[in-house]
Amino acid sequence: MKDEYSNKNIGVIITNLGTPDSPTKKDLKKYLNQFLMDRRVIDLPRILWIPILKCIILNIRPRRSAKLYRSIWTKEGSPLMVFSKNIVNRLSNDLDENMTIILGMRYGSPSIQDAMDTLKKKNISKILVLPLYPQAGSPTTSSTFDVISGHTNNINWMPNLRFISGYHDHDKYIMALVESIDQSFKKNGTPDLLLFSFHGMPQRYLEKGDPYYCFCQKTARLTAKQLNLEEGEFKVAFQSRFGTEKWLEPYVDRLLVNGAKNGLRHVQVISPGFSVDCLETLEEISIQYRELFLNNGGEKFEYIPCLNDSDTHIDLIKTIIDENIQNW
Repeated sequence: MKDEYSNKNIGVIITNLGTPDSPTKKDLKKYLNQFLMDRRVIDLPRILWIPILKCIILNIRPRRSAKLYRSIWTKEGSPLMVFSKNIVNRLSNDLDENMTIILGMRYGSPSIQDAMDTLKKKNISKILVLPLYPQAGSPTTSSTFDVISGHTNNINWMPNLRFISGYHDHDKYIMALVESIDQSFKKNGTPDLLLFSFHGMPQRYLEKGDPYYCFCQKTARLTAKQLNLEEGEFKVAFQSRFGTEKWLEPYVDRLLVNGAKNGLRHVQVISPGFSVDCLETLEEISIQYRELFLNNGGEKFEYIPCLNDSDTHIDLIKTIIDENIQNW
C-alpha cells in the first residue's frame, strides 16, 4: 500500500501574534478574551484572574482598544495582517514549488490550528514552524509551541515537526536592523539617542528564568556595534506594560519624559522585537510616545519602521527556512 504521506513536500507555518477581525468593540472583546486567557500571557491563578477578566477588563478595555485600532487601520485591514500576508505571498512565490507557506496566528484568524489542518489535508507531514518573534519568550514563542503541541494531542496524526525558537542574534537579522537604522540616520540625521524599544513583560518572568530580556539586550548590543555607536548613544527600554506589578525596566515612556526634561532633543526609536508594524508600534510608539516626548521638551522624534515585507526581511526569513529544512 502506498504511503500517502511519503512525499518531498514541506509545509512552513509562519506565525505571529494575531489581530482582531475588525476595529470594533465586539471583535476586540473576542480577541482580548482569547489573548488574556492564555496562561503564558497572564499566569495568575485562574480563580483570581477569570473574574477580573470577565467582569471588569472585558467590559472596559474593548471599547478603548477598538478606538486605538481604528487610528491605525487601513483599507486593506490591520497592518499586522496585511504585512503578514504580504510576507507569505512573497515567500510562496520565491521558494521551491514543493514548499507550502501558510499563515497561522496565535490569536484570532487564520489560526495555527487551521494552518495545521490545511497541511494535513494536503498530506504534508514535514512541517517547519517559524514564529516571527526574534527574541523568544514564554508569552510568545512558548505559547505558540503550546498550541502546536496541544493540537497534535487531539488528532490521530503526528507530523515531523521542526520549531524555530527565535533568531535574536542571526547575522542577517542584525544586518537588516542596521540597514533600517542607517537609512533613517541618513534621512533624518543622527539622533542624540537611538532607543531600542522592546515589548515588556513582568519582572518575575525574568526571575523565573525566561531569557527574553537577555535576548533583547544582545540584539541591541550587536546592532549598536555594527553601527559603531558608543555607550550613551543608544539605550534599551520596554513598552506596553499594564497592571501594578513591576515590569522589565527601564520603561520607554518614563525614559523619554526624563530625557526630554533633561536636554534630550532628538531621538529615534526602533522596535526590533516586532517583525511587522502593529498597534504597539504605529499607535503606541509613533503616536503616543511621540507626543509624550515633544510635549516635554523634545524637538525631533522619528520612529523607524519594522522590517515588514521589505526585501531584507524576506531574504532573512528565506535564509532561516533554508537553514532549518536541511536533510528534509
